[in-house]
Amino acid sequence: MKLAILGYGKMGKTVEEIANSRNHEIVYITSDELDIAALKKADVAIDFSIPEAAFTNITSCLENKVAVVSGTTGWLNQYEEAADVCRSESGRFLYASNFSVGVNVFFELNSYLAKMMSALEDYTVNMKEIHHLEKKDAPSGTAISLADQIINESSYQTWNHPPQNDKLSIGIEAERKEGVFGFHDVTYDSAIDTISISHNAKSRKGFAHGAVIAAEWILNQEQGVYSMKDVLQLNTPT
Repeated sequence: MKLAILGYGKMGKTVEEIANSRNHEIVYITSDELDIAALKKADVAIDFSIPEAAFTNITSCLENKVAVVSGTTGWLNQYEEAADVCRSESGRFLYASNFSVGVNVFFELNSYLAKMMSALEDYTVNMKEIHHLEKKDAPSGTAISLADQIINESSYQTWNHPPQNDKLSIGIEAERKEGVFGFHDVTYDSAIDTISISHNAKSRKGFAHGAVIAAEWILNQEQGVYSMKDVLQLNTPT
């Protein structure tokens, strides 16, 4: 597979390492304005850029018939527009707030637990995420995805950061610490007990490995807008 890497920070470099270990050809790497001629040499582009560049990167790929896998967070107010471009261009687009296999299992656990807890009025939910100092957006895209899942399964209407004293919102605490690759915790608390689920990433390799797996997968798909749930074929029990 011929790959383009859009965004050559720590994640982009780790994607390069994983892709090379899986015998893929890196044909284009950039952290700057796109060179469309170079981009078009790729079968798939993996985007780990910055929020300000993500939408342009993704739509440029789609308009030039390059499948694109994006893990950039902080731009999701334009996600539906990007999905519309994908459909109009008959392209292939996969976005994930987190490509880690473990986190995607965690998403399924979170959704299932939220459905169970929705009938138990004595519990309130709150969330915490911790990331490295270089992470610019807060709360993380993963934390927002977790909160959105809970909202879909419960009477909560929104999330807030920093947390507020509001029974209809999920409070998300975000912390930045040196050397933390990604920690997420969802806690249901009552006067009697506490129920928590959490995920702790030990390195960036899990995220990069998942992104490369997603690129391998989307190469063989028909046109469409996809997620890691499609790649991993995860199904929450009903």
